[in-house]
Amino acid sequence: MKAVPVPFPALLAAPTFLLTLTALFWAGNAIAGQLAVGHVHPFQLVLLRWIMVASVLWAIYGREVRGYWPVIKPMFWRLVLLAFIGFTAFNILFYLASERTTAVNVGILQGAMPGLVLVGAMLAYRTKVSAVQVAGVVLTMIGVVLIATRGTPASLLREPMNSGDALMLVAALFYAAYTVALRERPAMPGAVFFTLLAVFAAATSLPPAIGEALLLEGYRMPSAQGWLVTLYIAIFPSCLSQLFFLRGVDAIGPGRAGVFINLVPVFASLLAVLLLGQEFAWYHGAALALVLGGVWLAQRNPA
Repeated sequence: MKAVPVPFPALLAAPTFLLTLTALFWAGNAIAGQLAVGHVHPFQLVLLRWIMVASVLWAIYGREVRGYWPVIKPMFWRLVLLAFIGFTAFNILFYLASERTTAVNVGILQGAMPGLVLVGAMLAYRTKVSAVQVAGVVLTMIGVVLIATRGTPASLLREPMNSGDALMLVAALFYAAYTVALRERPAMPGAVFFTLLAVFAAATSLPPAIGEALLLEGYRMPSAQGWLVTLYIAIFPSCLSQLFFLRGVDAIGPGRAGVFINLVPVFASLLAVLLLGQEFAWYHGAALALVLGGVWLAQRNPA
């Protein structure tokens, strides 16, 4: 098999920098989701995002994807479902949530995903989990409840969770399921695999976008700001972040690289306050500490 081309080869010498940029770009997606409201429709944004990403990546890796067809063919529909869950459905819910809650909440709730992945791996593959890891998941979930109830957990008994926070939590569950399912992905280079999923994501984003165009009153094409936000999302959180993360994993391994995901809620909170002027209340700080502390505990190796 022909060697897979590697963009930005010089950056391989700085994996820590690469992975920090990855977390920053992923955090920027929470800000972009807020800036997209009223300028580009959620399903429309997801479709345009993956069309852009798939077009660029196919130009780089398309030949390699075709070369792996014998590996892809037996798992074709499973991979289509994987792309739909992890890329299409997750992002649709993410941008719908962004219309209904703050970027601070989106970022911190996104930080719960590593704990959800641990629970998913335990349920799906009976992965050994220690008491410390269980404690970490519990702390993370307490942080999620604190965010969802605006610091008043007892309010859950009186009124339902904010719809945006609920959608973001469902989105996190979808992405956790996608991450757990990656354990059985086909044997192929990560960048080539990501290209394949991006193509499938573009395809599975089309029916929801058509439905949105036909059924949504006042449907329109993106504004100038909508196009700029879509371009940012396609270039940074989608394409460069994924490639940078793959390079970082190659350089220092998945365990050490995964720790950098913990920076996403930190960066998202800071960016939301600095760029959007959103409030950072006491319960945001408490929830952030619980989520980060919980994730740190959840990543401890079982005894």
